[in-house]
This record gives sequence, C-alpha cells and structure tokens, in this order.
Amino acid sequence: MALVNLTINGEKVAVEAGSTILAAAKKLNIKVPTLCHMNLHAVNVEHTNASCRVCVVEVEGRRNLAPACATPVMEGMVIKTNSKRVLSARKKVLELLLSDHPFDCLTCDKSTACDLQSLANEYGINVNTYKGFEQSNYDVDTSSPSIIRDPAKCVMCRRCETVCSKVQTVGVLTGFGRGFQAVVSPAEMGPLSNTQCTFCGQCVAVCPTGALTEKSYINDVWDEINDENKTVVVQVAPAIRVAIGEEFGMPAGTSVTKKLAAALKKLGFDAVFDTDFSADLTIMEESAELIERVTKGENLPILTSCCPGWINFIESQFPDMLNLPSSCKSPQQMFGAIAKSYYAQKIGKEAKDMVVVSIMPCLAKKYECSRDELAVNNIADVDYSLSTRELAKMLKSAGIDLNDMPEDSFEDPMGEATGAADIFASSGGVLEAALRTAYEKITGKTLDCVDFKEVRGLEGTKEATVKVGDLELNVAVVSGLGNARKILEKIKNGEANYHAVEVMACPGGCINGGGQPYHHGNSEIINKRMEAIYAEDAGKAVRKSHENESIKTLYKEFLGEPLGHKSHELLHTHYKAK
Repeated sequence: MALVNLTINGEKVAVEAGSTILAAAKKLNIKVPTLCHMNLHAVNVEHTNASCRVCVVEVEGRRNLAPACATPVMEGMVIKTNSKRVLSARKKVLELLLSDHPFDCLTCDKSTACDLQSLANEYGINVNTYKGFEQSNYDVDTSSPSIIRDPAKCVMCRRCETVCSKVQTVGVLTGFGRGFQAVVSPAEMGPLSNTQCTFCGQCVAVCPTGALTEKSYINDVWDEINDENKTVVVQVAPAIRVAIGEEFGMPAGTSVTKKLAAALKKLGFDAVFDTDFSADLTIMEESAELIERVTKGENLPILTSCCPGWINFIESQFPDMLNLPSSCKSPQQMFGAIAKSYYAQKIGKEAKDMVVVSIMPCLAKKYECSRDELAVNNIADVDYSLSTRELAKMLKSAGIDLNDMPEDSFEDPMGEATGAADIFASSGGVLEAALRTAYEKITGKTLDCVDFKEVRGLEGTKEATVKVGDLELNVAVVSGLGNARKILEKIKNGEANYHAVEVMACPGGCINGGGQPYHHGNSEIINKRMEAIYAEDAGKAVRKSHENESIKTLYKEFLGEPLGHKSHELLHTHYKAK
C-alpha cells in the first residue's frame, strides 16, 4: 500500500494512505486526547464520529482546526498537536462538556477511571466555567441487577452504542433526543431491564465516563462478612488472577493466584476457594453430555453454557434453538450448589446459613445469581457476584496491597484444580478442556499432547476438525455476540455441521470481560492476559479435569456419576424463551 509522508510537531512520519492524523501521531508516540474515538483491535472495530472535538489539531493551510480521529492524512501535511490555539480549543471543548456534567467525582463509581475526569485534570479544569443554565437532569436507571445507567453523565460519544450494535449485535442502545437533551439510551428512555440487554458489560468497559457503571454489591458483602451468624465463602474465577494485578500497578498478564488467595483470607472470608474446581466439575458433566449427544446423534451441535451473557442472548434472539445449549450450569453456579450442599454438610452448616460470594470478570454473572432457575429448594446457588474491579476496591479499602501479599493456597476440598480449568478464562479454553477429557473417555487411551492449539487465540471465530479415535469432531469457537449470531444463523440454515461450539459473549473470552480492569482498547493487555492463562495451565502437574482428585472424591462421596440423578438436581438447569 502507498505511503503518505507528513510532519507532526516537526517530526517526519510515513503512514499508509487512508490513515488518520490520530494514527500517524500514535506512530510517533505523540498523545492526542480523545473521548469519542475507540479502537477495539481484538474485534477489528474502530469507532469515530468526531463528535467530541477533543482531538482537534492544527493543519497548516487550513482555517479551521481538524479532528485528528476523522481527518485522513495527505502528502506533505504539516500538523501541530500542541500549539496555543489547539490547547485553548481543547480546553474550551472540555469546559463545555463539563458545563452539562455533574460535578460529583468523589461519589462517582468511575472516579479515577474516567477519561473525562482525567482530561479535565490534565487541562487544569477544576471549576464549572460556563454557568447560567440548568444542567440536564435524568433519573438514574438501576433496574438491571448488573448495570447502572446515569444519563446525566453521558457525553454522546456513542462508544457504548457501537459496541452494543456492531460488536454484540444486540442493539439495545441508541441516540435519543436533541441538543442538550441528547443521550444514548434504550428506546424512548426506557429502563434497561425492559430490553434484550444481555448484561455482558462491554458497554461499561468502553464508556469514558460514569454514564454506565456496574451495580456494586460491595457493601452487601461487607455486611455478610461481619455477620457472625453467616458462613461466608468466596470463589475466584480463573480470569481474575491474570488481570487484578493491573489495579495494583503490576504489568498486564501478571499472575497473582497465590497472592490473591492470601488477600481474600485477609478480607475475612470464612473459606477461600477456586472457581477452577467447579470448572473441572463442569467439564465432567459437559463432556459426558457431549459424548451422549454425539453417540445418539441428537441435539447437535452442543453449545457451551458457561457464559451467562451468551445464554441471555440465545434466549432472547434464538429461542427456537434452546435445545442446543448444554444443560450444565456455569462454574459459578455449580460451585454455589456444591458449597451449599456437599461442603455445608462437611462443616455442619445449613444451606440457609451459607453465603456464597463470587469474584468474576463478568457483569452478567450478577444477573445470573438472580435467576430463579439457578436455585435449589428456593435457595440461590450464589448470593453475590463482584467484579474484578470491585474486589480491587475492597482490598484497597482494607489496606491490602497485592504487591505485599505472601503466597498462600486455596482451601480444600474445593480449592484443587487442574490446568484445564485455568484456560476457561480465554476463548477456546472451555472446548479445549472438554476435548482433553472427552478424548480419553471415548478412546480409553491416554492423551499425551493435551494442547489443542487450533482452538486458541483472540480471533472471533475459529473452526477445527479434531480426531478422537475413529471420530472426527467438527468444532468451532466464537467470542463476541456478533460472531455468535453468525454461527447460529449458519447452524439454523443447515450451512454448518458442527458437533460442538464454544461461545463467549465478550470478545476474547473472560480475560476481556465487562468487569475486568479497564484496558481502553489496548489489545496488547488482552494478549498478555491470555498468555498468562496458558502459562498457568502449562505449569500445572495435572492438566485434565477428570484427573482432579478432589473431583473424583466428590463423585464418590456425594454425586455418584456425571449426568446422574444428584448431578442433574444440583448441576443442571433449563432455559426459557424471552
């Protein structure tokens, strides 16, 4: 492709024709501030509507300032990104945005993680410069168990709308109103709970302000921990261990598994366990279900059911295909069901006196806790789900720094896990874990090479044919609900012949979940998390779920066998059209 030569702040650079000034500046490591621009490398989506005008630059020969995010480069361009005129214009734009924005940073959930707040600080704005009219006033939408919408903080960047419509293809959010009253919201400013929102949280992940935040249950969990009449146990999902370190200044992809176990014990939980244990348990049930369906040739392909955002999606978008998802509960819910039965019996407690808290990378997990189908005898499997970000806040408020934590282990009997469980965090991991177990169950032979690298990676769709004895299993892995839609339509139209399909709502899987530390579109951070997850797996002595000794004991002492009566009662569920 032809290159275009230009000069930015006196430095020469050559970029591909069609590139923007913003891209050229990035090549020179020159920072140009943005609010509405978003580049999601992992899903090849770049959003630019040039609405905020924070990124304006001076182009020699042009009368007006140009938005760097939407202005294509031209041969011989001479650009200034830091002239007095540019800096003054950016400050004025920010002051105008802030004139219709609440000044409640101390109480805002996005405080210190808000792009608008950061830019205001950088440009020295600490007062409301433009006064004299009434600020926009809206009711805060708290109808969802996962996400809070505060339209007063919307700056109409429309990043949430882009990720909801173009990446996830759910289309819940859209521009509404005009002028100062314009915001992004559900149709007719309706509550989020009345829409087909999947609660994946990707809108929260890209929102540059506090207009979209997660619903926090931190105070509820503190109350439970301090209740002497309750036994409060906590589980930690695999994606947390390779991401939460970022909240404490560690490089992306730093694994803090053992430090995390120690930190959770310091918080005061009565027992600290690993969701990896129930991920192994999920594989026992799901691989048995896969074998049963393949043997009978019924209800194929089996679709994974670990991701609640994905389950919400198929229930509302493809209700005629609800025979295909595995009936297995997610690892979060399986853990809760076993904690309030098997573990409760072991420690002599009643299920009603147990409180199960989950630390998850996902906001849909908050909604999942509230589903009536995911309760046994009207007692919820899981009581509270906290995001990675929420746990970081709890630790910091308790004066706990992960950097200073000693290493410790998760507790028995629900702390033992295999490498197969670790990789649940990354797209392709659930399917790979299931294949490791299904191979040995089907063939009766030892699988020496457990790495199914053909299903790994951040690509939105991956397909492979895996040889399992005399069987050739056609499998697919998709992440991002837009990709899930495409694969479901292919299945529905008879254009695909798969035996198993793994689906994750968030692009790249749980490592890029809506409740993870904000990465601002930096794909390298997601890559580092993925690499750390596979390193965790490779470093384990046991890498197949069916070889987990604690899982073997659970079946021997309590469950009986996969897909048995007890397993169906506690570990399986059903779905309903929405």
